[in-house]
Amino acid sequence: MQNTPSRRNFLKQSSAAAAGIAVAGSVARTAHAAGSDEIKVVLIGCGGRGNGATDNIMNTKGNVKLVAVADAFQNKADYTVSSLGKKHKEKVAVDPDKIFVGLDAYKNAIDVDCDLVVIATPPGFKPQQFEYAVNKGKHIFMEKPVASDAPGVRRVLAAVEESKKKDLMVGIGLQRRHEPRYIETIKRIHDGAIGDVIAQRVYWNGGGIWYRNRNADQTEMAFQTNNWYHFNWLSGDQICEQHIHNLDVGCWVKDAYPVECNGMGGREQREGGDPTKSQIFDHTFCEYTFADGTKMFSQGRHVKGAWNNVSEFAHGSKGTANPSGSIEGANPWKFSGKSPGGHQQEQHDLIEALMRGEIYNEGEYGAKSTFTAILGREACYSAKVIKWDDLLEKGRDLAPGIDSYTIDSDVPPSARPDEEGRYPIPTPGSYNPFA
Repeated sequence: MQNTPSRRNFLKQSSAAAAGIAVAGSVARTAHAAGSDEIKVVLIGCGGRGNGATDNIMNTKGNVKLVAVADAFQNKADYTVSSLGKKHKEKVAVDPDKIFVGLDAYKNAIDVDCDLVVIATPPGFKPQQFEYAVNKGKHIFMEKPVASDAPGVRRVLAAVEESKKKDLMVGIGLQRRHEPRYIETIKRIHDGAIGDVIAQRVYWNGGGIWYRNRNADQTEMAFQTNNWYHFNWLSGDQICEQHIHNLDVGCWVKDAYPVECNGMGGREQREGGDPTKSQIFDHTFCEYTFADGTKMFSQGRHVKGAWNNVSEFAHGSKGTANPSGSIEGANPWKFSGKSPGGHQQEQHDLIEALMRGEIYNEGEYGAKSTFTAILGREACYSAKVIKWDDLLEKGRDLAPGIDSYTIDSDVPPSARPDEEGRYPIPTPGSYNPFA
């Protein structure tokens, strides 16, 4: 967790570090506080978070310009250029030949003359895209989660080490780490405000998510890529795609990652329980164990008509904290300052750091928090106790050969439908997380 200081402490540390190194990349070498240097941005993945993150970048004080986009689908790429162009006008300069389409289109976009690559594709595709951007020496903002399986996490961690050697900026979309209310509360927890942290509870319980019906002319790969949330190799399931935020806060509070997990889960309402539409669970419960024996209890759910809650709680020997801004017990306290939305604040922080020629790297905790979610998912799928080290080393590959996939390729065996169109659904008790 050495790469997870508060934003305030990071600025102090990175200022000192920047004075002693030659920072890579044209922006970091030449940018200055006046912000007159242009930051050329490319977007990989033109869905909701891709559009949102790029819009947030356009709202910063930086002299930013979108110069290329890439997506699996033409209509999504075209929509992004059109909608962002209407809103931000001169900040969008994407020529028609800089709109790239296909599962390998990310290479063309990254190869464009650019400074910052925004990666907001389905998690299963991110490891190779991140690796490629690092190899090309680009600064990167990548949405969470950063992978969907253990081999993907290992690949990201290796690329993170390369990005550090090249002094590349790596921002990860775990935006709570940029919100003052979380930063200040967790600093107080670390300073002993609730004593020793004994246990934590984290929740992402909601009513559900979108589903996109199949088109008659779609290949199976196109259907799954367009409907990516519902396939494990692409999304990593709800615990990875959404609940990662709360799990990340719990690990931040502990300044550590769990060593093992056991869990349970299943499907009750997901698309009416229809196995021809989706393969992910709609509820999970995890008991994470840290090296010191303390626990983090996790609920993730998509069930209509049930109790909704998205929150985190830390219980200590001297009190209880809600990391989003309050403490009860021996040292009661409530955050009273301004705390802007994290999605916008993380881009303010990233662009302002680039303008100052400072580098920070969130890649390691992005990968490890992603793996915390994967560990929980595999524990729930198998209904077994899974150890962190074992799964990271030997966890199953959900999409073998993913680098060569095209929109016409066969989908991986982990998501291949049977003769009746039913997708494989993990069965607790028989599912093997190491197969």
